[in-house]
Amino acid sequence: MVNVPLGSKMNKNYNITFWDKKSRESFTQSLIEEETLSILVQGKPYAVVMRTPGDEKEHVAGFCLSEGIVDDLDDFEHITRCEGSDAYAMNAKITTSRHRKIEKNLDKRGYISQTSCGICGKEVIDDIVKVTFPFRNEVKLNIEKAYKCLESLSKYQPLRRITRASHGAAIFGFDFEILSFAEDVGRHNALDKAIGKVFLKKKLSLATLVVLSSRISYELVQKAARARITTIIAVSRPTSLARDLAKKLNMTLACFAKNDGLYIYCGKKRLL
Repeated sequence: MVNVPLGSKMNKNYNITFWDKKSRESFTQSLIEEETLSILVQGKPYAVVMRTPGDEKEHVAGFCLSEGIVDDLDDFEHITRCEGSDAYAMNAKITTSRHRKIEKNLDKRGYISQTSCGICGKEVIDDIVKVTFPFRNEVKLNIEKAYKCLESLSKYQPLRRITRASHGAAIFGFDFEILSFAEDVGRHNALDKAIGKVFLKKKLSLATLVVLSSRISYELVQKAARARITTIIAVSRPTSLARDLAKKLNMTLACFAKNDGLYIYCGKKRLL
């Protein structure tokens, strides 16, 4: 079992009432925390996300990589907390040369994951593929070991055991060693945090497999692709758009099968 200390702000205890159709009983239960995190780039507001407190620097680093704000750790000058506000805000300062390169994208408030409605699936895929190159097939994974990584995900989710309300993301290397893991009330945040931890340690080149507690949406495929991670295995199925994007990028998507094993939706040759 992985021993993960939980910050006091990640969950709170509340008095609740349980009714069993006959009587009522009062007891204390932990609920997961949810707060805003304002993300600034070059001191200007970029996004506000709802998230579980903790790992703010890693969260911002992973978010900026996923959004295409940075390509490399050297694109950052620093990531610091903004003082003088009751709300939690973090500022990502990027280098002048990087800022010039992505200035137009910043004005549009990021890549496709920041858009709302009014865009079709084909446009989503085409726009993401323009900034994310498809993978080759060099990396091969043992399917039995990959499956065991998915089976083991719960041991990296102590907050879920307490609150039953968090999503988890774990990143594994070539030899299936755990590189990072994170929990959050939001599945996107959990993946950003997990990616950010590996990114800040300069170990993204070792990242091979992402394991998720949620379904696989196209945004999660985008985030893994930006981190150059070829394979996603999740508890629940991918959406059709996620599968189409992953296939276009030559990624591997799989999830738990109903009676044991895995459903593989694309990239089956990567799993041996």
